[in-house]
Amino acid sequence: MKISTQFDSGSIEVVSAERFDDIQLKIRADNASEFTQWFHFRLQGAAYQPCVMRFLNTGETAYPAGWEDYNLCASYDRVNWFRVPASYDGNIMTVEHTPLANSVYYAYFEPYGWERHLDLIGEAQGSGLCQVTDLGTTIDGRDINLLTVGHEVSSDLKIWVIARQHPGETMAEWFAEGLLRRLLDWQDPISRILLEHATFYIVPNMNPDGSVRGNLRTNAAGANLNREWLSPSLERSPEVYCVQAKMRETGVDLFLDIHGDEAIPYVFVAGTEGVPGYSERIAELESAFKHHLELASPDFQDEQGYDKDKPGEANLSMATAWVGHTFDCLAYTLEMPFKDNANLPDDDYGWNGQRSLRLGEAMLNPIYAVLERLRAQQR
Repeated sequence: MKISTQFDSGSIEVVSAERFDDIQLKIRADNASEFTQWFHFRLQGAAYQPCVMRFLNTGETAYPAGWEDYNLCASYDRVNWFRVPASYDGNIMTVEHTPLANSVYYAYFEPYGWERHLDLIGEAQGSGLCQVTDLGTTIDGRDINLLTVGHEVSSDLKIWVIARQHPGETMAEWFAEGLLRRLLDWQDPISRILLEHATFYIVPNMNPDGSVRGNLRTNAAGANLNREWLSPSLERSPEVYCVQAKMRETGVDLFLDIHGDEAIPYVFVAGTEGVPGYSERIAELESAFKHHLELASPDFQDEQGYDKDKPGEANLSMATAWVGHTFDCLAYTLEMPFKDNANLPDDDYGWNGQRSLRLGEAMLNPIYAVLERLRAQQR
């Protein structure tokens, strides 16, 4: 029996792997911070053996509530992922699974690999509708790429979508892939009409270093990028610094920041109610956007989610608050579950990459619905 992690986003600590019925593991912290939640490892040599895996420190991780009613992800081929039942007693998560092959992968959520990320960029560029721009370089030397879809004329509305500020929230890049694929489909009438009036600026992976390193929440320097928007730096958070600079150059009329939530088993959004200058115009846009997203995807709901910020109490170091305040625009954080959507549960797959991708496709509908009202002078 062998457990390994030396691959893209691999992460686990092996305490003991001497017996199939007593595999003891610990979830490893991000490389330069104390955030602990993401895992991704390969188990070999255990075909048809009743394995019992105990994750000894789940009660001490960043989001202990994330393990309640959680089932982990598994795959034999790294393409098709399914859920394996788990139990959690408040301290230790226990997984009982009999692999049907000698090589099986387990992960906190269905991974989105760096090679797939590069393939997505290449495919988008090959469509003839997308320009790839290098905004800068991460601490580990990886590219910070922006995908621009549209005519880039001054009259265009500027729609920004960023994903995966927190690298372990891989559902965010699955979402970005779905949105991008539909946007580049010239046979789709909504895509065509959107691109007649808007230019899309999409960053499918805001945190390349953290993604490859197997971090949950931070980049190579230990920075939580979604707390860096007030004062990013090239030394600590070049990803935010470079994206912010481009935003100031283009302007922003609509902003979406795509995430995953560890504990809440629903799809929901968080807006900008707490920013200075929050207006009735933005409130009306938010309501219209949510209404049309509910129509476009039954996976979305607006009853469960985060508490709304009180007026003037928004944290402007977070992307949605900073962008909404800086550009006086409609701005939303979209959250998807690590567990399952409790409104539409799927025992075999839970919430997964394909469901995230489909939600990304559906997102074009509410964007289209509010398009003509995004700028105050266009009302």
